[in-house]
Formats: sequence, C-alpha cells, structure tokens
Amino acid sequence: MRRIHHNLTFQVLVAITLGVLLGLVAPDTAKAMKPVGDTFVNLVKMIITPVIFLTIVLGIANMSDLKKVGRVGGKALLYFEVVTTFALAIGLVVVNITKPGAGLDVSALAKGDVSKYAEAGKSLTFVEFLTHIVPSSVVGAFANGDVLQVVFFAVLFGVSLAFVGDMGRPITEWLDRLSLVFFRIVALVMKVAPIGAFGAMAFTVGTFGVRSLLPLGRLMLDVYLTMGLFIFVVLNLILRRYGFSLWQYLKFIREEIVIVLGTSSSEAALPRMLDKMERYGCARSVVGLVIPAGYSFNLDGTSIYLSMATLFIAQAFHVQLSITQQLSVLGVLMLTSKGAAGVTGSGFIVLASTLSAMKVVPVEGVAILLGVDRFMSEARAITNLIGNGAATLVISRSENAFDDGARVRADEALRAERVATTS
Repeated sequence: MRRIHHNLTFQVLVAITLGVLLGLVAPDTAKAMKPVGDTFVNLVKMIITPVIFLTIVLGIANMSDLKKVGRVGGKALLYFEVVTTFALAIGLVVVNITKPGAGLDVSALAKGDVSKYAEAGKSLTFVEFLTHIVPSSVVGAFANGDVLQVVFFAVLFGVSLAFVGDMGRPITEWLDRLSLVFFRIVALVMKVAPIGAFGAMAFTVGTFGVRSLLPLGRLMLDVYLTMGLFIFVVLNLILRRYGFSLWQYLKFIREEIVIVLGTSSSEAALPRMLDKMERYGCARSVVGLVIPAGYSFNLDGTSIYLSMATLFIAQAFHVQLSITQQLSVLGVLMLTSKGAAGVTGSGFIVLASTLSAMKVVPVEGVAILLGVDRFMSEARAITNLIGNGAATLVISRSENAFDDGARVRADEALRAERVATTS
C-alpha cells in the first residue's frame, strides 16, 4: 500500500469524500470552497481549445486520404444521432414505468428563479445553432472557449494544411512539437485535480445539503439507474459488437471518470480523454474528430436526463401526455439537445425550450429541479464521457484505424500499476 497515495484515482476519491464531509459538518465553510472548484475548472478550460485545435489539425494533416475525413465525420454524426435518440427513448420508457413525479406535492418543494432559463429557451432554435457554428472571429472562438466553433475552424485549417502538401510540412512539425507542450500542461493541471474536486464537492453539498435531495430522491434514483442501464447494457452491447470489453475500457479511463465525478464537468477530462483514447489504440485522426464533436452532438447522459425530467415535470403537475405528445417530446429533444451544446446552463435551457415548444407542460416546472440538478449533473457528465469514448472506439474499429497491440499494452500497464499500488 506504499504507493497508492500517488494514484490520481485514489487522491480524487479521498478529496471527494472530504468535500462531502465538510459540506455536511460545516456548510458555511464548504460554501466558501466554490472558488477552489471553479479555479480548477477554469484551468482545464484554459487549455481545452488549443488542445482540441492541435489534435484535430494534426490528425487531418497527417491523413493521406482526405476523403477519410468526410467519411469519419459522417459515420460519427450518424452514430451520435442514433445513440442519443435511443438514450432519449430509454429515458421516456423508464419514467413512464417508474412515474417518479406521480403523487408529488409540488407546493412543498423549494423553487428557484427559472426566468433566465425560460427566456433563453424561447430564443433557442436549431437554425441559430447552425449559424452559431461558424465563428465571426477565430480569436473570439478561442477566447470564448466555444468548442464547436474551434472544431469548425480546426477542420478547415487541417484540410487546408493537408492540401498544401510538402510546403505545409514545417507547420505540421511545429504544431506537433507545440502539442507536446500543451499535453505537458495538462499533466501539470491534473496534479491539482484532487483540490479542485474537493472544492466543487464541498460547495455542492454545503449549498444544497442532503435535505434538498429527499423530496426529489425518487427522480435522482431513477436517473442514476437509467444511466447505469444505458452504460452497462446498451453501450456494453455496442462495444462487444465491435470487439471491445466495456469493463476494460472503463478501467482504463477510471481517473477521468472520478475527475468528472468530483467536478460535475465532462470538460474537465476532455484533454486527457484525447490522449487516453489515442494511447488505447484509436488513430489520432479519429480521436481528433470524434471526441470534440461528441461533446456537442453525443450527449447520451444529457439526453436521458432531459427526457426523464420533461415527463417528471408533467407527472408532478398532473399533466397527462398521450403517446403522440410523448413522441413529439422525443422529436423536439432530438433537435434542442444539440442546439444547446456548449451553452452555460444548457440543461435548463433545453428543458425550457422543449416545454415552451410543447405548450402543454408548464415551463415554470423547471424551477423545482434547480436544487437537485447539481447532484444529477455528475451522472450526466460521466455518461457523456463514457459515451464519447465508446463512440471513438466504434468509429476507429469501423475505419480499421484501431491498434489492438496498443490496447494490449495499455491493459498490461494497468495490471502492472495495480500490482505496484497494492504491493
């Protein structure tokens, strides 16, 4: 047990536990820890856009066949749409069976101010989302940390760099060296991940407390169980179909999972996921396209939560939705869940826009979820993270761009690490 304290997974889990304890014992002190968690998330966001840009550009520039870029992108978008639609459907089925909102006394629940989300939801349209993909300023896209806009520019830059051939080789080599520097920064930032996880978890528990969970505990339980069902049944079957072990994959990204658990943000693990999936055997060109795009289009956990939350609110307000109306919910969410990608508070904005579009369920119902949303955001973020990695494995295999030898070496390294930490 001499070296276990050097293990990042162990450190983050201990930090999360300490954060929960501080939130329960000294809520006021725990609330003051918010800047600690926010600072860590800002550290990660600081490097997300350059890491994504470098990964995509280098992946495309080193790809001999540019037709493959379009093929990989097309496969990824098709996969994202099919799987997220399936996630939305699973959420609808489960919430219809369990009915967590039935018999709930809405008047007894604490409500928050939902006006800003409702207003944003009214203006959220899929056309505006498509227009937003193209940045008016490249510098602005990087400065604002808009992942989708950076992805768009990076694809254009990478394709153009590939077209100029040997003349662009010096630029490619320089960017390759620059990427090594940024991934070294990622490694340094991850050293303080336990501190960030401690601050974020302490603030969450200290602010909302355990009491706020009790009235909506049934919904939380159903959401967590549904996401577990999606990961261990749906994603497991998909990965097995393509020759992968879900368990081995989860063990390989366990550090990223606990970082997301502590910070409630899948973005906190994005830079490391880019590196991890490449080390696991996925081609850089596939990783660079699928992972960043997945953060906007492949939100499995968010999709499950949105469909369940919409029907939960309907049940809580005694609004009976027909099968046709529920299918319309599915159709609206298929669009709005993509349209809010990268927007702060996107979960509430999407809910508000969906309820506004339906004009059946009161949009004010979103307010009853404000208190517990933070506790469910961990499940959403973890499911999104796992789903994006799974998509990368599937697309890599379908493109014959997966190195099984690298996966074997990664699994052997995991076993060696486990032996070292327990001896």
